[in-house]
Amino acid sequence: MSLLTKNGVGLWRVGKRQRPAGHVKLKLGKGWSRRNFLAEVLLPSLFHPRLGRTQTPEFPRLKAGELAITWIGHASFLIQTHRQNLLIDPNWARWLKIVKRLRHPGISIGDLPPIDLVLVSHAHFDHLDRRSLRAVADGQPIIVPENVGGLVKRLGFKPVVELTRWETFSLGEIRVTLTPVQHWGARVLHDSHRGFGGFLIEHRGRVIFHAGDTAYFSGFCEIGERAEIEIALLPIGAYDNFSQCNVHMNPEEAIRAFLELRAKKLIPMHYGTFRLSYEPLHEPPLRLFREAIARGISSRILILKEGIPVCFPVPFH
Repeated sequence: MSLLTKNGVGLWRVGKRQRPAGHVKLKLGKGWSRRNFLAEVLLPSLFHPRLGRTQTPEFPRLKAGELAITWIGHASFLIQTHRQNLLIDPNWARWLKIVKRLRHPGISIGDLPPIDLVLVSHAHFDHLDRRSLRAVADGQPIIVPENVGGLVKRLGFKPVVELTRWETFSLGEIRVTLTPVQHWGARVLHDSHRGFGGFLIEHRGRVIFHAGDTAYFSGFCEIGERAEIEIALLPIGAYDNFSQCNVHMNPEEAIRAFLELRAKKLIPMHYGTFRLSYEPLHEPPLRLFREAIARGISSRILILKEGIPVCFPVPFH
């Protein structure tokens, strides 16, 4: 089922159990049997020390119209306005089942400010962590794609808002729209009907785009046409996998997506925290900067350090 909102009233409707548009059909790629994910990725990760440190955050005092962004790690971000605090894909897990977290979260859950709204892009374990969500739930709304609400409805959120593509939910001065991406949403093998997407987050005319998880696809042009994006949070890791189908972007594709979105700043994510594919942890940002330099846009790339808030003043026009 999915939840629509109209004049503040929740309206439930029955959703069909079918694969959403943009769902990638997974199949093993050529040569997958010559590579050993267990030996090359999982086992070395077990002996890899957790890097980074959990910061004691100093959140800025924001004026009307200003924004602050804090990267917690992987795809998890805290976005602050002068009145509201949003949390996206919160994940403080030390393990994703058998996958070890290799960098500490940037801040602890206990140091978060009061959270007004939580967004979850899809049901994969590295984006929807039920223990983390339960820890931050305090009767506030949570936004998820269609057919994902059942995974979070008993965790302490109210209401649970399910959006289909291009649907919007507003809370105070924040407006959130679910966008298409190219990925897949199944939490386990048999539930490929679950939705997935990115988020356009609008506040006083300023727009942040969080892509969730996605491969490169032609839909970035449409997203850029629908919104004047200031800051794009784009995934750049987990691209060297054993699937024949692309489910994540590599750094060069992220640059291409950024340009098609026509955004002003690119903040990379989805790298360095969990090793989910064969590429080394340090490789994605190096390739990103190499491509940005080649295209003459390196000044528009902003690498965040986990747990350090970055303030974005009101642009001067």
